[in-house]
Amino acid sequence: MNSTSPSELSASSGGEATPANDNARPSDSVGSNSPGPARSRIALQLDQRSLHFSVSAWVLIVALIGILPLAPRQLQYKGYRLSLLGTTCTTGYALFAFYRLPRAGNMHAAQIFHHVASSKDFIPFMYCLMFVVSELQLKLVLVPVICWALEHVARFLRRHFTNSSLYRTYLEKPCTWVETNTTAVNFLSSNAEILLGFLLILSLFSRKRNAMQTFMYWQLLKLMYHSPFTAGYHRAIWLKIGRTVNPYINRYTPFLHDPINAGMRWWFR
Repeated sequence: MNSTSPSELSASSGGEATPANDNARPSDSVGSNSPGPARSRIALQLDQRSLHFSVSAWVLIVALIGILPLAPRQLQYKGYRLSLLGTTCTTGYALFAFYRLPRAGNMHAAQIFHHVASSKDFIPFMYCLMFVVSELQLKLVLVPVICWALEHVARFLRRHFTNSSLYRTYLEKPCTWVETNTTAVNFLSSNAEILLGFLLILSLFSRKRNAMQTFMYWQLLKLMYHSPFTAGYHRAIWLKIGRTVNPYINRYTPFLHDPINAGMRWWFR
């Protein structure tokens, strides 16, 4: 008969318990480290928002320098270019950070462009990209840029600086006004965008004409008319323009009906 000593029993039981203890340790370490990545993601998002706010505040300042006739002409030109360049960089980075680069086989290029073009940051990105590379300098271009930057800066200050005495003393009332009058700010931006389209048509008769830029900008206006983020403002303005202009066209220039109808078919396509 085989006999087993107590020491052998204890050794065998200890050897069997060791893998169970080893399996239990990784789960404890994972549980203890799980809040770490979440905190790092929150900190990274906050850093990205802070960086976006800093650039937007800088864009707002240089855009005001570029549009107000108080600075020297050379400084106004630099403010004009830098504000457009800053908005192009921030909106381009926002598009890249949200959509990333597509994995192979996940989405077709047409689907990716459709999703990107329907996003909120695509319109400011294309708007500023068109004018930052253009030789034509119109101060009206900076009105939408100022509206976008002002809205973003006011929203960020209202959310993250409410406990600051400097904010409560000097910035609370302006930021509150901007947030309560967002519709008026968006209508101002939309009016400037539509007026700019007509100015580009008039610029075709000047030395700095650019037919390609004019055509691309009217394509962007068409996108603004159909985009859910800007459609409400643009459609209201175009409706008001039609009610004002149509009686004069019917009375004095009826021969314009056919070109206008052709343009409307392209517009609503």
